[in-house]
Amino acid sequence: MSQFKQLFLMHLKMTFREKQAWFWGLFFPVILMVIFMFIFADSSDEDFEASVAVVEESPNEISTAISDQMEIIPTLVVEHELDDRSEAEELVEDQEVAAAVVLPESEDESSILLIVNTEDEQSTSTQVVSGVLNNIVQQMNLQVVGATETYALDFETISSSEHELSYQDFLLTGLIALAVAQGGLFGMVDLVDMRRKGLIKRLRMTPVNMSLFGFSDMIMRLLFSIIQIIVLALIGVLLFNATLHINLLGLVVLFIVGALSFNAIGYFISSFSKTTEAYMGVANIFSFLMMFLSGVFFPIDMMPEWLHPVAHVLPLTYFAEGLRDTMVYSIGIESSTIWFYMGVMALWGVVAYIIGSWLYRRKSIVATR
Repeated sequence: MSQFKQLFLMHLKMTFREKQAWFWGLFFPVILMVIFMFIFADSSDEDFEASVAVVEESPNEISTAISDQMEIIPTLVVEHELDDRSEAEELVEDQEVAAAVVLPESEDESSILLIVNTEDEQSTSTQVVSGVLNNIVQQMNLQVVGATETYALDFETISSSEHELSYQDFLLTGLIALAVAQGGLFGMVDLVDMRRKGLIKRLRMTPVNMSLFGFSDMIMRLLFSIIQIIVLALIGVLLFNATLHINLLGLVVLFIVGALSFNAIGYFISSFSKTTEAYMGVANIFSFLMMFLSGVFFPIDMMPEWLHPVAHVLPLTYFAEGLRDTMVYSIGIESSTIWFYMGVMALWGVVAYIIGSWLYRRKSIVATR
């Protein structure tokens, strides 16, 4: 314990002097969260609206009926009611409206013209307007032939939890996971500098246990990760109205396993990196790979299917999902899913720590011969 205490204090002092670790572990995730929260915090599927221009050159019973139907649909906002098609085309061309709807000029016409901008043809707004108009046309066709609706589509949502996941909650938990991961990945850069200066070699010539040397650094990083999760959670809740329903026991256990695992991965990277630049290069590659493929900023289901196997291998995927379960859905350690997440992360951590310790012992022995 005396040796562990001295090594722990040594790593603590070195960390306070390491500006890169503070930036990547704390300030970088805060900057990302503020940027993404300001961009997406106010977006909501319930508030989605598509602006349209309606052209009614010759009002008639059919055109009036269609116009009335469009007025009562909440997702469509009729910003312009025109009698000139060319003016509507200019609005679409300038992207001032999502689409323009040209209503039939007489009751004998059987088509409704939808005008959209080619650049926005595949956009969500265009698809919504097209779907709404298609539904109106189908209803009118049924009325014309005197048919009655036999089948109807009912929509209902269910959730495994009583708490809903907003984008603020999704992003907050994802960035907390990213911050802890980066704290572990980039936090071990001081070990590379120590080896380059010959300090590791000197430690190997003393009775210091090299496995204990790495473990003490990992424990110190664990305390640093606690600061990360507290700071980011407070910013998300107080400034961006994120809603957390924390299962404390589940969060603590998952957090410890995740933080130690990423610290072990950083320890492993430091074991074979000969320079600080090499260490930062490897850590950056691994960090950015996980950042965009582990469901930090958007769900994994939105990615191409061929990327799903890669995402399901990365440890940050399971750490982010586990934090969402324990911090938003209030799921505890009694859940088999949480144990599975911890198992994958622990496997990464144990393998990385064992290989890293072996490399440190091997290189140190060779260096002292």
